[in-house]
Amino acid sequence: MKNIGFLSFGHWSTAPGSHIRSAEESILATIDLTVAAEEVGLDGAWLRVHHFEQNLSSPFPLLAAMAVGTSRIELGTGVINMRYENPLYMAELAATTDILSGGRLQLGLSRGSPEPAADGPGTFGYPLKPGQLPVEDAHERIALFRRAIAGQGLAASDPRHTGEPQDLPIVPFSPGLSDRIWYGAGNIESAKTVGTLGMNLMSSTLVLEATGESLGDIQARQIAAYREAYAAAGHTRTPRVSVSRSILPITTPEDHAHFGGIAIEGSFGNRGDQVGIIDNVRATFGRTYVGEPDKLVAELGKDHGIAAADTLLLTVPNQLGVTHNAHTFAVIVSEIAPALGWRD
Repeated sequence: MKNIGFLSFGHWSTAPGSHIRSAEESILATIDLTVAAEEVGLDGAWLRVHHFEQNLSSPFPLLAAMAVGTSRIELGTGVINMRYENPLYMAELAATTDILSGGRLQLGLSRGSPEPAADGPGTFGYPLKPGQLPVEDAHERIALFRRAIAGQGLAASDPRHTGEPQDLPIVPFSPGLSDRIWYGAGNIESAKTVGTLGMNLMSSTLVLEATGESLGDIQARQIAAYREAYAAAGHTRTPRVSVSRSILPITTPEDHAHFGGIAIEGSFGNRGDQVGIIDNVRATFGRTYVGEPDKLVAELGKDHGIAAADTLLLTVPNQLGVTHNAHTFAVIVSEIAPALGWRD
């Protein structure tokens, strides 16, 4: 049985036709879209976090607001670039948000992706140590964050205030949050590492492999390697795995106006998976699934990445606005998702 949620960058633009034209509109629309997603039956509302771009950037206040307006839907990040974060302060924010949501927080973390700032983390006050790689810095911060949310003592006490010496934990503590940490892996080796460390696995519409296989086939291999590493490390909790897809059903004249051109086989945006270069590594970029529901059911049913995962995240064309995206969710829930193993 699949969980199905949405994943939004929250992108805004003043370009003609954009319904989301400012940061304020994007933040408020994200709350409304989360409410609408819960009403139609989706299982999750996830935020992509970027800095120095016209996208969502500060997730915890927004996640708290999303929590207040809903009661059931999971609230997640996919992903937070840990190189920008103070792990202990983030642990306080995360636990507070999880308590406000009633334990619905799902936190995806990573080392980050290419961005417009030459050294964004350094500008935030977190430059790399001499000889340190970005991935090493991120892994150190993630390890400290995970210790903090697990309730471990981290700060030596001052006996003048506490009497006997003790190690003080971060407060508040939210039980269960430590089991709801995900990592965005890009290749098979990082997927294995995530399994060994006992986190949940996220895989987006881009993977840092280009073998000639489809995105779904590459992800299926990575997911199998992850689960094998997870079991070999002796973890007993059932792990979760998510994949992201761009799925655009066409059922109305408005849908056709937006996506009819993409639906033409071989058109820009519907040319199948693509291969490109990111961080000097050949990568596979996932296709856009677009067309009438019956066509999408047939195509998505052949996607081995979706089949291997337990959670499917729908990437949102945010600039089309809340009304259109809520309509898309309703179509997917009623006409597509049941064929993929989802039941309300």
